[in-house]
Amino acid sequence: MSQTPVVTRFAPSPTGALHIGGARTALFNWLYARGRGGKFLLRIEDTDRARSTPENTQAILDGLTWLGLDWDGEPISQAAGAERHAEVARQMLAEGTAYKCFSTQEEIEAFREDARAKGGSTLFRSPWRDVAEADHPDAPFAIRIKAPRDGATTIRDEVQGEITIGNDQLDDMVLLRSDGSPVYMLAVVVDDHDMGVTHVIRGDDHMTNAFRQAMIYRAMGWDLPVFAHVPLIFGPDGKKLSKRHGATGAAEYQQMGYPAAGMRNYLTRLGWSHGDAEFFSDAEARDWFDLGGIGKSPARFDTKKLENLCRQHIAVSDDAALLHETEAFLDATGQLPLTKGQRERLLRAMPHLKDRAKIFPELLEKAHFVLTQRPIEPDQKSAKALDDVSRGILAELTPQLQTASWEREALEGVVTALAETHGLGLGKIAGPLRAALAGRMVSPSVFDMMLVLGRDESVARIGDAAA
Repeated sequence: MSQTPVVTRFAPSPTGALHIGGARTALFNWLYARGRGGKFLLRIEDTDRARSTPENTQAILDGLTWLGLDWDGEPISQAAGAERHAEVARQMLAEGTAYKCFSTQEEIEAFREDARAKGGSTLFRSPWRDVAEADHPDAPFAIRIKAPRDGATTIRDEVQGEITIGNDQLDDMVLLRSDGSPVYMLAVVVDDHDMGVTHVIRGDDHMTNAFRQAMIYRAMGWDLPVFAHVPLIFGPDGKKLSKRHGATGAAEYQQMGYPAAGMRNYLTRLGWSHGDAEFFSDAEARDWFDLGGIGKSPARFDTKKLENLCRQHIAVSDDAALLHETEAFLDATGQLPLTKGQRERLLRAMPHLKDRAKIFPELLEKAHFVLTQRPIEPDQKSAKALDDVSRGILAELTPQLQTASWEREALEGVVTALAETHGLGLGKIAGPLRAALAGRMVSPSVFDMMLVLGRDESVARIGDAAA
């Protein structure tokens, strides 16, 4: 007997940027589906028409694309399914699992004020629940679900375990407002059912919603999905991650230059574990990820750990892929694109740039020597290395380099021999050479730069600095 294929979904509201917590939720859903040959669907919950904007929707799509999270099919608009949602509410009404409520907002608020004054429950108990159709007035009405009044409801959650609440905590929630519009809680359930979602993996701030949504599933005779409610992300101070802790949006991390692979690794590890594994590939993450590895406690965002993982991912990245992502970073931050020559030189230099960079700005700073052109303008720090003595040594070096074998060992031999002639260590000449070749103190080794630049360009730059 074959198992039902796994279908997960990410369902953001386009009322703001893609939060890093939402990005992790999407990642968990993506990993779970992809690791099992299932589908990962995207639904835009745009029922809040006043706050949902096309710009925010595009920002969410861009954020997911940057993270490398591909989805199956076209993104689904929740607002577009309003008639289908209303149809389900009317079906429940016809089947007796829901009822017409004619209570006005003023009556409901008066009930709650009275309950607060008496110290009782403010859950509204509609007087219309058991009133016969013949006794209904000709007036606007909402459709409410008939919540169970006695006993308890238990939900098995793959992260939180079994959670039980008394049914006296559940109200006859509204399904369809008096103006005919469906509520969000109904729309979510209908969409998840119609999309064939088998696993609902989301933040644990939705845990209480699961009990209310379960009422709709049961009323319609639909199978409940597997629930997995993931603890939220906290800042270093143990409070919910917010702007006071720094960047919270996925786009902000892209614009700061963090590599997507490092961010995926870090967010996967943030609240989930597989033994002692810290650094892992996408393939390993897909193979290993399971719901049982998600912890019950909130994870704390640690920028140093993120940077450490990003450094490791940049170091092992394919050079061409790294060039492509560097160009995407330049585009995302509104910087000038690379010329054909810069692209070629940057690709050639990449093995010497990627060993210690944590973010793309660091890699680009180190790559300055292949992105600039003669005459090299040394910055203030490197200019100090070009005094009269060092210029004289560079002038001596230039003709020797013109005839040297252009291999690392030979170049090291020429420079070392010249340094010894002047009673200097190699480090004393490396500074002026770095200033001449890159105009920066942050760069690859002088010999790596010379090999990347080639004889003619290297000799020309050193000659310029010696003049």
